[in-house]
Amino acid sequence: MLKKNTTILIASVIIIVLLAAIGFLFLVIAKIPNPARETGTGNTTLPALQGQTSRDQNLAARANNNQGTTIAPLARYDHVRGVRTAPITIIEFADLECPFCKEFHSVLQQIVTAYPGKVSWVYRHFPIDSLHTKARKEAEASECAAELGGNDKFWQYLDAIFFITPSNDGLDPQQLPRIAAQIGLNQQDFLACLDSGKYANKVASELSQALLAGGAGGTPYSVILVKGEKIPISGAVSYNQLKSAIDALLIELEKR
Repeated sequence: MLKKNTTILIASVIIIVLLAAIGFLFLVIAKIPNPARETGTGNTTLPALQGQTSRDQNLAARANNNQGTTIAPLARYDHVRGVRTAPITIIEFADLECPFCKEFHSVLQQIVTAYPGKVSWVYRHFPIDSLHTKARKEAEASECAAELGGNDKFWQYLDAIFFITPSNDGLDPQQLPRIAAQIGLNQQDFLACLDSGKYANKVASELSQALLAGGAGGTPYSVILVKGEKIPISGAVSYNQLKSAIDALLIELEKR
């Protein structure tokens, strides 16, 4: 009887030790850094594709020829910041209520300033209606600014929206004509243009272009064009990441 009790006691101790070891192992695993858990996506994604794109991917490593990317060539009606003939062009597809687009807008402003004559920035519309119901009308508003004041007023209007919007449909629509007046446009003419909906088709067309170019993962989505090469950028990459990629491309261009 004593031997039996001793055996039971030993078996119980072994089970307790095993359970404690397993519990400790789970605690250790839980503390191991998990990039997929700790890294934000860096873009406003379509609901079905949430989390597929990481902003922390090495952009320079992705700077290679991607002939599978379909993108409309630069047209006279495109809004360009910088010199149109620059050797490197960044075409950005963005949503005016996307918080990551707001962040990336500042990055692209710095890039164009840092590379005068070498990098141009083209803005095209990509409103995601399922997330931002106000973004499409805001995009039309920026086109009205361009109609009334040209390319410079378009960019001033875009800068102003990104500066004041809290993002995620937080901008009061009443601000749209006020912004127009603040940058020197006729408010009544602006409202007449906006109410007409005359630029709805242009915005819709550029949204379609974004999807064809590979932007189904969300906004912002950009493509670097350099000597016939097309390099996709998903998400709001940092200034340093983008600068490193551009520096590498400029070095490569000098070698050709």
